[in-house]
Order: sequence, then structure tokens, then C-alpha cells
Amino acid sequence: MRSIWNGAISFGLVSIPIKLVNATENRSISFRQIHQADGGRIRYRKVCELDGEEVGTAEIGKAYEEADGALIPITDEDLARLPLPTAKTIEIVAFVPAGEIDPLQIDTAYYLSASGVPAAKPYTLLREALKRSERVAICKFALRGRERLGMLRVVDDVIAMHGLLWPDEIRHPEGVAPDTSVTVRDAELDLAEALMDTLGEVDLDSLHDDYREAVEEMIAAKAEGGPAMAPEPQEERGGQVIDLMAALESSVRAAREARGEDASRGAGAEVTDLSARKKPARAPAAPKESGGKKSTARTAAKKTAAPARKSTSKTAASGGGEAGKKAAGKSATKSTARSTAKPDRSAGGTASRSTAKKTASKAAEKKTAASRKRSA
Repeated sequence: MRSIWNGAISFGLVSIPIKLVNATENRSISFRQIHQADGGRIRYRKVCELDGEEVGTAEIGKAYEEADGALIPITDEDLARLPLPTAKTIEIVAFVPAGEIDPLQIDTAYYLSASGVPAAKPYTLLREALKRSERVAICKFALRGRERLGMLRVVDDVIAMHGLLWPDEIRHPEGVAPDTSVTVRDAELDLAEALMDTLGEVDLDSLHDDYREAVEEMIAAKAEGGPAMAPEPQEERGGQVIDLMAALESSVRAAREARGEDASRGAGAEVTDLSARKKPARAPAAPKESGGKKSTARTAAKKTAAPARKSTSKTAASGGGEAGKKAAGKSATKSTARSTAKPDRSAGGTASRSTAKKTASKAAEKKTAASRKRSA
């Protein structure tokens, strides 16, 4: 990379020879002005307004224009006689935490390259000192005819310098904030944070200029004699936001769907419908006492009737007679035992159920023995 300034860093009594290199470049596409009738280039000529003649670069000087329009000529010799200690030196004046620098002040960025082998040692010393202290250096330097404020910091293994605006060059934001008083609810802040969490982080290296790429493709198409590419239809966005909460919820869902996540939940926060947020959740109504008793009674009646139906069918299948009577008596005994063994749920328990079963079993054994004696 070509250096644009040569000088030295003044670090106390230490002087570090360096070269200044642009750290950024403008990648935007520039256009030329042409005459639409014939495609000829439009060029600007520097003409003196007094005699109307074109003036060459060597004949052009500087002047300061006063409020009334009067011009005061300023020569290069006038500027050279001014005391400018930073004309060839980047003078470090302080070391401060990086957080003290207002991002509004940050301007053009440069890389500082050590000039020559002797500069390698002090250059590395300053770089490592900045790393270990986790601070930045505030400096002054002169470039393009004016003194500027700068900040030195470490980028990878290189010292970078950011031009800083002077404090009086930062305008105060008077009259920029909304004049009306606005109250923001906690629910709105929660949704805003949920949207921030859903969007998450981004790899800055993956971002690119879509417009510039579209312009390059259009230029390439026209250079080959083809028509200009038609723009892709874009989804129309709504105008005025009427319901901020609804807009935030829709934004969160759309962001999660774009990331392939479940729209109803995410890593940051849950999205709750507006209806659920506005109306407090009600406790489920307790069942009515009368309904509960009726349901219990019906269930008990069904379970009691089921064995009775079985005993009736068994009696009918026996075809009547003595054997049928014995079977009917036996079935009736079992049915009675089961009905008797069925515990009352309102006051029953495991112990009463067990006792009822034992009583029914003994009664059945006695009936069976009596039947056998009669048949004998």
C-alpha cells in the first residue's frame, strides 16, 4: 500500500519513524457526466470570472473569503511560517480508556507502518503497551494543511490511527428528540428485547453492498448489448404503526421464521398473544357439589348393575330346574357379595374393601356346602 504521509510518533523522548497508509477505500461506483444528445463527456474548466480565460493549475492560489465576499489571498509561505509542531510528528498527549471516546468523533482511519528496521523495536514497544494497558493514545497530527486530533489503537499486530473531530465540531442534538412525552410499557420493552435477541449477532464480514452488486450487474448487461435487468418486486411495508405491540410481535415471529426457528418461541423470550396479555388468566371453575354427587352415584349404579346382568344371563342359560336354581342362587350370592364389597367412596377406604371381600367369600363357601348336602 502506498503511503500518504511520512513522519514520526513522538512518545515522550522516544521517536518512532512511521509511514501513514489509508486503512479504508471507497468501493462505491462513480459515474461520469455526458451529453445525452451525442454521449460526449462533460468536463469542467477553471475559468477566471474577471477576464473569462481558462486558468491552469500552476496559476491557481488560495484565498479566504470574508462574510462580505471580500477575498484575502493566502500563500504557501504564509502557512509555512505558522508554528505547527505536528507538521511531521504524531504527538501523543494522553492515554485514556477506549470507552471515553465518543463514536461521533471518529473520522477517517489509517494504518501506521514502521519506517525502517530501527523503528521496529519502539513500534512494537508502543503496540504491546497499548495492548496490555487496554487503553488508546490521544494524539495530534497535521495532514493536508491543518492540525487534527487522532486516536491510536491496536488492530491485530498493527497500530491504527483514527482521525477524531475536535470537540467543538460535534453539534449538540438540540431539538432532535421527540417533543411529546411518551411512556413505554414494560411489555413493549420485553418484546423489543425479544426482537433484539431473535435477530441476534451477525458476522460483519458476511455483509455486503446489495445495491452496488445490482449496479454492476446492470452495467455488465448493458455492456453486452442486453436490456437492463428488471428490479425484483419488493414487499410493500405498512405506513403508520397503529398498534406497536402487534407490530413488535409480528416482527419477532417474522425474524424467527426467517431464521428457521419456531415462531412461537425462541432463545430470548416467549411471545404472548395480546389477548392473553390483556386478560388475566382465570382459575378453572370448581365442579358443583350436586353434579359431583350425581356423577358418583351414576358410576356406582353402573358398576353395581353390571354383575347383576351377568348373573341374570347365567340363570337364563341354565334353563331353570334345580341346577338353574342352584346356579341362580350362587350367582345371586356373588352379586350380593360384590355389591356389599363395593366401598362407599365418600367414607370408604382400602380396609373396608378388603373386609367386604372376605365376608362375601365366606358366605359363598357356606352356600356352596349347603347346596352339596341337599343334592346328596
